[in-house]
Amino acid sequence: MLSSIDMEKYLVQYPLLGAVGHTPLVRVGGFEQELPRVEIHAKLEYFNPGGSLKDRPVRQILLDALERGDLCPGKTILDSSSGNAGIAYAWLGAALGYPVALVVPENASKERLKRIRAHGAQLIVTDALLGYDEALREVRRLAEAEPERYYFADQYSNLSNVRAHYEGTAAEILEQTQGELTHFVGGIGTGGSLTGIGRRLKEHNPNIQVIAIVPEEFPGVEGLKPLGSPDAIVPDILDDSVIDQRMDVKVEDSYDMCWRLAKAGFFVGQSSGAYMQAAYTLAKTLSAGRIVTIFNDLGERYASTQLWEI
Repeated sequence: MLSSIDMEKYLVQYPLLGAVGHTPLVRVGGFEQELPRVEIHAKLEYFNPGGSLKDRPVRQILLDALERGDLCPGKTILDSSSGNAGIAYAWLGAALGYPVALVVPENASKERLKRIRAHGAQLIVTDALLGYDEALREVRRLAEAEPERYYFADQYSNLSNVRAHYEGTAAEILEQTQGELTHFVGGIGTGGSLTGIGRRLKEHNPNIQVIAIVPEEFPGVEGLKPLGSPDAIVPDILDDSVIDQRMDVKVEDSYDMCWRLAKAGFFVGQSSGAYMQAAYTLAKTLSAGRIVTIFNDLGERYASTQLWEI
């Protein structure tokens, strides 16, 4: 694990990496009349250089690997991603001077795939009908077949993922709210953000409720795992003990919420719409409260998908 002194060393050498984090937390407008006693605040993670929340854990994973010597000259960074983490690996790998290979489901948005290619990363595409778990199986096959070639970052099992959110995202939320929040709403992709943020918030105040959204199995929400089927691969770093409630969210409701947010000035992707839909549903059950959620990325990343079709 990196100390603050070690981190500063890398940020001096690679200045662009210092732009990750310290994103704004803003109250979501357009709901005040309907929810006069409940505030909903969103952390705008699209302010990161890679345009998403995933810059945080990927930066931590790669810098920790450099510090340990696991990532060294001659190695290629390898992982699976539905898109946003792939972009983070691609730009961070380019900034650090390391080649990147990514296993991505073929239904990842074209915008994400184009940006990954722009940074010079190699794309290995899997069948969308087999779900995101097929990308997980394929990346593990590659890592096992050529361990000398790859540094397998394995964001689903890497504790640096959790640390990035425990020390970064959650600490920022507590600072920006002065520790005054009642609920946190998030989703499960790798499990890193929900685990890291949930642990830190509950250490601050055990009464803060952590809500995990559960999207539909199909068509699903990019970046989020439904975890509804018995054979679903559960992330190793997910800590179920921090979750107080799971809330089902339908894809069409997530899309509708993205449109509603756009009318309030926020242009966000479908996972952000899903988070906000859950926060909105929760808020309607409360007499008072301050809910914090995350807007993971921008809506431009989904221009080629059904999200913005009229």
